[in-house]
This record gives sequence, C-alpha cells and structure tokens, in this order.
Amino acid sequence: MPFSSMYPDIEIPDIDLWGLMFEKEREEKFPYDQTIYRDAITDRKYSYSDLHDAAAIFGQGLRSKWNWQKGDILTLFAPNNIDIPVIVYGTFFAGGIVSPANPSYSADELAFQLKDNGSKAIATFKSLLPVAIAAAKKIGIPTTRITLLGDERDLTHQFEHFDQMGPASTNLHESPRERLDADHDLAFLVYSSGTTGLPKGVMLSHRNIVANVLMVASSVGKSYNWKNDRLIGILPFYHIYGLTCLIHQPLYRGIEMVAMERFDLETFLRTVQNERITFAYLAPPVLVHLANNPVVEKYDLTSLRMVTSGAAPLTRELVDTVHNRLKIRINQAYGLSETSPITHTQPWDEWYTSVGSVGKLMPNLTAKFLSPDGAEVPTGEDGELALKGPSIFKGYWNNQAGTASSFSTDGYYKTGDVGYHDDQDNFYITDRVKELIKYKGFQVAPAELEGLLISHPNVNDVAVIGVDQDHTEVPRAYVVLSQGIERSPVVGEKIREWIDSRVSHHKRLRGGVRFVDEIPKSAAGKILRRNLKDVAKQEEQSGKAKL
Repeated sequence: MPFSSMYPDIEIPDIDLWGLMFEKEREEKFPYDQTIYRDAITDRKYSYSDLHDAAAIFGQGLRSKWNWQKGDILTLFAPNNIDIPVIVYGTFFAGGIVSPANPSYSADELAFQLKDNGSKAIATFKSLLPVAIAAAKKIGIPTTRITLLGDERDLTHQFEHFDQMGPASTNLHESPRERLDADHDLAFLVYSSGTTGLPKGVMLSHRNIVANVLMVASSVGKSYNWKNDRLIGILPFYHIYGLTCLIHQPLYRGIEMVAMERFDLETFLRTVQNERITFAYLAPPVLVHLANNPVVEKYDLTSLRMVTSGAAPLTRELVDTVHNRLKIRINQAYGLSETSPITHTQPWDEWYTSVGSVGKLMPNLTAKFLSPDGAEVPTGEDGELALKGPSIFKGYWNNQAGTASSFSTDGYYKTGDVGYHDDQDNFYITDRVKELIKYKGFQVAPAELEGLLISHPNVNDVAVIGVDQDHTEVPRAYVVLSQGIERSPVVGEKIREWIDSRVSHHKRLRGGVRFVDEIPKSAAGKILRRNLKDVAKQEEQSGKAKL
C-alpha cells in the first residue's frame, strides 16, 4: 500500500496564484504596508501593496505594448532581484507563463530554451543584454520585446525598463486581470538541470504551485511567521526551490525576505548579522562554509535559529559540526522541479532525531517505492521513490514520450531517486537511479561514499562517479582539498585507503582519487556528475588518469 502523509490533508482552493495572493481572504492578517521583499545591498523594497500595484501595471503594459495573450511565455533571464516578483505576478496578471532561465547561460544555451518554449519576450538585466540580444536574434524574437529589471537602466533608451511599460493610464480598475484555470493553465515552465541530456521543460500549473505553498504553510511553515521572522534570499529565484520558498511563500504569509543577487559568504554573514535573519533556505555547500570557514567567527549569527537544507543528503558529521559551532537547528527537505518542489521535510521538533532523512511526507501526497520491474517494495527496502498529489507537474513540454515514461501506470511520478521509508514515517534518499554505479553486479551509491568522504579532515568537498575499468564500473572520487593541504599522490592514496577501510569490498574507490578546484553543481546545489564524467573521459584520452 502507498504511504500517506502524517499531516492531515488540507483544502486546495480552485484558484490561481494571483487570486491566492491578492483576492482570497488572507489567513495571516499582516498589514498591507508590510515589507515583503528588500534588497540586502541597496535597501530598496516592496511592500505587499507596492507589489500588487507594480505587478498589475506591468501586466497592463504587457497587454497594451506587446499585445500579450493568454498563454504567452516570458523568459526571465536575471540573477536574484526584488523586481522578479513584479515580473512574475505581472505576467500572471496578463495571463502569461513565466519560464526562468539560468543567468549564467551562454547565448546558445538561452536560445535553446527560448526556442523550445516559444517565448514571446525576455526580461533581463542590463549587464546580460549582450547574451539576451544574441539569443533573441538566433530565434527571431524582436529586440523590442526585451525589457529590463534591476537598478541599471539602458542609457541609450533602446530597451525599456519594466516600470516604463505601463499603459498611459495606470488606473488599476480599468483593465481587469486575465482569469485563469488553476489546474489547466501553466504558471511556470522551468527547465530541469539537465544532469543527463538536454534540459526538459517542466510544466507547473497554478494549482501545482498553490498546492505547494499551502502544503508548506500548513506543516513546517507553522514554525515561523511574519511577526517574528525574517528570511534571507540566496537560493536562485530562477529555480523552483527559490521561487516557491522565497517569492511565493513570503508573499502569501507576509514574511520579509532580504534578497541577495548572488551568494558571497561575507555578504551573507553580514546580512544575517545586521538584519537579524532568523530563517534560511540553503544548499549543502553553504553549510560546509558554516562548518569549516574561519571567516564565520567574525560575525554574530545568533539570530539565525533555523536552516532548511535541500538538494543533497546531509551527514550527521556536517549537522553536528554546524550545530556545535553556531547552535543553529538544521532540518532537511526534499523535492524536485517536477514536484513544485517540496514533498518532504523534517519536522522542527525532530530535526536531530532523524539526521540523514529528508523527513516526513507533506500533506495531500502519497508515496511508494518501486523495484526495477515496477513492483512496490516493503518498508525498509530500497526502491525508486514515486509520488502522487496536487503539486506533481503536468508533464514535460512538447515531450509526450518523456512524460509517459516518467509516470507509472497508476499515475505516480517516478522521481528517479532511490531510497526507503522507515517505520517512523521518515523517508531516506540514497541515490539517483541513473547515478548508481554497477560494480560486477553490485550497486554502489555515490551519495553514501560522498557522505563518508566529506567527514575526512582533508576533504572540503567531494563527488563520486563511476568510471569504466576492466569491463565494469568502479567508483572514483573527485576531491576539493581542505585549505592548506597540498595535492600529491600520497594524499590521494591516504584518502583512498581511509575510505576503503570503512566500506564493503564492492564500494572501494578502485577508480582512485582525483583533485579538482571545485565540484560542478547546479544552482540548487546538485552535483553535475555528467560534467565530471566528461573530465574523466578527457583524462583517459590524455593518459592522465593515474594517481
């Protein structure tokens, strides 16, 4: 039988995101002038009412200047900025769909997304204009349909800032918003990180996102509120983790979010200290900094009482190190772009009792673990996690085959993640189906080896991949050494001997240890193993694969 959530199901209203945020009676009675988004550097801000008005005006501008139609797509190509919620909700006002793109994309990478999703327009930073223009020209988007956000303006006046796009009359009652079907109409078309193959467009409806916002608010979200808490926004807003947790959740609940354009450790620490930040959504690489970096000692982080980490498993050693050093509680969450994203999280009163798990299943979801032949496996046994519920995506954009292969015959989304469920309702994710290393018929989970290796005093960061050797796959570790440790074959050999003494025979690092400057990761902190596989191939071709 599928597993159900320990939380009671909640009502998911038949309403789109604009309606949820601005038209439905608010459960948390924060003031209309409550600051929701504020810039960590400039102190520029939007209150709840400011955001509503600016978004409505931008939405009217889309219709009057670009003849915006329901279902048109705007690609958002920008780093974190407090103008992003205006662009997002203004596009919703006009009945459009937002497709966020990684601001580090090249022109070719951006052009792929623009062509794949059929974008009508682009919103970007002035500093990114050369890339946006080149990508737009590649696929035929007129440059007149590029608008700017952020603090910088185009002094040549070729590209309007979004706040110049409003109609001549800004009477918000003259042009009502587009009405949307919450279940059918898309809110976002986000692109998967592409760890295998080209990125795929993930179709998320308004109902998907509304459901996830309410699911979080009704469960772990009760641990923080607008009167007592302040969030810091360092997760990328172009990723669904950042969109849901740092844009929609604060707006729905009236909690101030202080946004950083990009992660910089000292800026992050200074902001937490000066703004008395109480809660942060982070990825594991930031926690490694909090555990090990000496610069942390310069700052007062005592206001930070809670941290939620996602994207990769946490080891007890890392949690212990951060907690012993800073007295911060750390819980773990799990989700994917396809699930809007959060499906599991540890309850705050259990943050330490189930370290290593991704916590409990969120309300309104059911889950099961599947064997390779699609049969459900019992409690405690490893299988592929499959999920069903209102936050599960509608499918992949223009990819019927990919959509069909991602769902079981009874409608469960097959996540591609391997794990198990214990008798305390805790879920554990041990690896990706496609990332499991097959050594002579034995399965080796890279995440297990990484969890051990990160506790080695000479290892600052690590990723494990499978490489071909003697007609089978063997594990190889790519290691970022701790500060002050010099690269040498002796150091690599000692690390390998250390891990080999702690694992079973088939899990040993037969592929050796390689040193790198950094581990390639997606914006959400997931290891991009395909990048390392490319490195391994280059090493083999150049004859440099020996220790």
